[in-house]
Amino acid sequence: MSHASDEAIDITPEILLKAYAAGIFPMAEDADDPSLFWVEPRERGIIPLDGFHISKRLARTVRSDLFEVRVDRDFDGVIAGCAAPGVDREKTWISRRIRELYGELFDAGYCHTVEVYRDNRLVGGLYGVRLNGAFFGESMFHTERDASKVALVHLVARLRRGGFSLLDTQFVTSHLAQFGAIEVPRRTYKQMLRKAMDHSADWDAWPRGRIVSGEEALAALG
Repeated sequence: MSHASDEAIDITPEILLKAYAAGIFPMAEDADDPSLFWVEPRERGIIPLDGFHISKRLARTVRSDLFEVRVDRDFDGVIAGCAAPGVDREKTWISRRIRELYGELFDAGYCHTVEVYRDNRLVGGLYGVRLNGAFFGESMFHTERDASKVALVHLVARLRRGGFSLLDTQFVTSHLAQFGAIEVPRRTYKQMLRKAMDHSADWDAWPRGRIVSGEEALAALG
């Protein structure tokens, strides 16, 4: 992967969107680092939207509507959850500059959240960037079992319903692999990205104020 500091040029939301469209994304070394570097993996993680895997147990949890799922209501809560230490991570790369940049993208309508609530408490979620027919997943979190998995199921359902063609996960972890995430070479990824940039998709195929039931989400997965 290639790194380049942003010291010479300030990364703005506009530059960030152009970077995503070109296949690169920013990261920080840690939460206290004010600088960012660009990343372009040789092997890129994606979840094929027509090859999403969901276990029978998780499908039962989704169908039960144990959790309430909403979108784009609480960006600050979601990114704070993603930045907090968890059982599977001791530190985070989500720095103050990252929060600011993606907060600006959220206000501009390019960054989106999927939020999972239980008893009106935010217990899981994810956020990412939308450009044309592509969604670039950034991070997810949970404080209750299955909450982030339910968020991912609802994300994929929304992307399928809205006509998206690319779900970028940046890297493949064992957590994502269970859902069908795979690595593709950079050249293949660039081809997929170009196709996704060439068509529009509808994030609001389900109106964002509407609560989508688990049954609806599973039906959208086909």
